[in-house]
Parts: sequence; structure tokens; C-alpha cells
Amino acid sequence: MSRRLFRGARQLLTLRGSSGPRRGAALGELAVIEDGAVLVEDGVVTNVGPTRRLENLAETHGAEVVELDGCVAMPGFVDSHTHLVFGQPRLMDYEMRIAGADYHQIAEADGGILSSLRHVRGMARKSLETQARKSITRMIQNGTTTLEAKTGYGLDEASEIKVLRVIEHLDRQPLDVVATFLGAHVIPHEFAGRGDDYIDYLCEQLIPKIALNKLARFADVYCEPGAFTVAQSARYLKAAIAHGMTPKIHADQFVHSGGTRLGVELGAASADHLEQISNEDIRFLGVSSTVATLLPGSVFHLGLNHYAPARRLIDGGAAVALATDFNPGTSPTCSMPMILSLACTQMRMSPAEAITAATINGAHAIGMGSRVGSLEYGKQADLIVLDAGDYREIPYYFGVNLVKMTVKRGEIIYSRGLIHGTKTN
Repeated sequence: MSRRLFRGARQLLTLRGSSGPRRGAALGELAVIEDGAVLVEDGVVTNVGPTRRLENLAETHGAEVVELDGCVAMPGFVDSHTHLVFGQPRLMDYEMRIAGADYHQIAEADGGILSSLRHVRGMARKSLETQARKSITRMIQNGTTTLEAKTGYGLDEASEIKVLRVIEHLDRQPLDVVATFLGAHVIPHEFAGRGDDYIDYLCEQLIPKIALNKLARFADVYCEPGAFTVAQSARYLKAAIAHGMTPKIHADQFVHSGGTRLGVELGAASADHLEQISNEDIRFLGVSSTVATLLPGSVFHLGLNHYAPARRLIDGGAAVALATDFNPGTSPTCSMPMILSLACTQMRMSPAEAITAATINGAHAIGMGSRVGSLEYGKQADLIVLDAGDYREIPYYFGVNLVKMTVKRGEIIYSRGLIHGTKTN
């Protein structure tokens, strides 16, 4: 049995609390232990508490000691919305958008989502995996220990399954990577003008095959003008539910489409984006099990100024999560700390609320709340150590990576300047 004692955290944010996602005032409760420590056995948390008490417990077992040197320690970030596998960055889109081009002008210049489609369809699985691994390395360095990864840049059977196989191979190497089938991202060129026919294709051919091979836990749809209507989204998600997949939905990003209401009605694990939701939508989310996943990185990168109404969502009782929306077109960031900064300054979330949204609530948004997202007995020992004396420094130093160590299942997978390897006995 392997044992490690991570000791001497000036602030240990445990996020111990209720078994469900945190809402209202509970979003700001981090369950901080001053001079805290975490005892880990075989990758699982077996005790959390003050360093002095845990040192006594660890001494009889000869645990390896990792000194945290008065830093902040907390659960690893759970990035619950990413488009991890995309092949190539969309640099032309970036320059055109800076120069004032809109979505349609970029698409007419062969940019946009369909340019990522060409990359993914044309690239070998190994090349796609290499790109994704580079991104995962950056995520680890920024403190992410669990993430969701969507398809949606293949949009035909061969390419969507190719991407799902990449995600399958990346899972637990070393991070937990949860797969989501986003077949209904946009309408591919071969179905141009035939959105209903494309939904039929997804429902009758791809969803059954993906479900049969257990390649994705979730199914997602982009419910937005120019992508899929509420009626089309409902058909797609109901087919996924019938085949044992849990729904998610991209909802109300650029216009109020009714996607949030649909997600709640279908019991979606999360409704994501939500910049244009109504007060009625907020009321529905507040009494539902659907997590409101906010993605301020895409608003920032697109140069927009209308962020999701985080304060109204929190005050309305919704379970709020934060994620990067990592993708090549609208949010090419692997940095959850930067997302926290945007959440605090642009959406007026408190630092504590942002941390909760980026850990335990993100875990619930991808069905992992019983395993990750907090430091409690029996959960995976996924934690990060930050070069800070106070957790509020994480969003305060925007654009700065304070992560010194990332730990997954008790194993140190990234380390910058901390000492480890001594024994307690």
C-alpha cells in the first residue's frame, strides 16, 4: 500500500459539504483548514485535518511526506466543458475577428467550425491524440485534474468515432477525461439545408452505434439559430436518452432560444453558456437538478461584453459551475485560474464561489461529484498546490499561473519547486 502525507498547507480548501452541487450561500463555503494536511492511501483520501493531528496518524505507517511550505492547497479543477480534440488552431478566424469580421464572413472565408471539421476529418487518429495530449499537459500545469471532452468537429460516423476513440485512449492517462458526443454541433456541408435529415442520421445511425460501444456518457447539442432549433435539439436528446446517454445542451449563448428550458425539461446534466437566459429560465434552473455551466472565456475571446448573469443565477438557487470551453475558435485557453478571474471581475462572483463552481459543481456537471471535486474521505486524491498564502490570490493575479504542484490519485504529475520524498518514521 502506498501512503503519502501532504502537510503544511497554510490554507487547505477541502470543500467538504453536502453530497449534491452547492447552491446559494453554500457556494461560498470552502471548509478551510488552517495549517492543513491530507493523508492519502493508494490514491484515495483517508483523512483530512490539521497537520499536527495527521502527522501522528501517518507516523505509524511510514508515509512519504510532501511538504506544502505554507502554500494554498485545494481540490484540482474540474473543467466540465471542453472541445479537447480539434486538430489545428483557427488563427485566421482570430485575425479576421480582430479586424471586425462577423461569423458569416469568417465562414465564407472557409473558417469557423467547418474548418475544424476539415482538419479533424483529414488528420490521423495519432496526430489528433498528439494535439490533445499537448493541451492536457497545459491543463495539468494550470491545475486541472478532471475534464470533459466533446466531439463535434467530425460530424460523420468515421470522424466522430475516431475522436471518441482518442478520448477513450486519453482517459486516465493521467487525467479523468469524460466523453460527450456533440454530433449536433452544426450541420455539415453534405447536409447543407437539410437539418432535419441530419438529425435523422444522428438519431438513427450514430447515437445507437456510439451507445452500443459505450463511447460517450453524455450527448450534447448546440441549440442556437444557425445550428439547431429547439425541436431538432429535443429529437436528438430524446434519442440519446432512449439509448442510455445523459443529455447536455449548449443553450442561449447569442440569443434567447429556449434551450435552457428544454435542458431542464429533459433532465440535462448541465445547460452551458446561458448569456441570454431569461428570468423565467433562472427560476426553472433554480428548482432543477441541471447545473448552469458558465463559460466566460468565450465571451472574453470574442470581444463581447454580455456575460452570463451569474449573480442572478446564484440568487435564484441555481447550481453554478465554471469551465474553460477550451476550443480553437472562441475560447483557446487551458487556464481555469483565468476563468476564475473573469468570473470574479466580469460576473461578480466571489473568489470562494468561483472556486466551488470550478471544482465540486463542475464535478457534478459531469456526473463525477461522488469521486472528485472535494477533499473528503473516500474520494480520489486529486489536489493542487498554489504559490499563494490566501485562496483569493488565485483570481486576483489574473493571467498568472500560481500552480506549483498537481496531484492525481495521490501521484504527483506536475511539480515546480516543492520538496517531497521524505518519510515520517
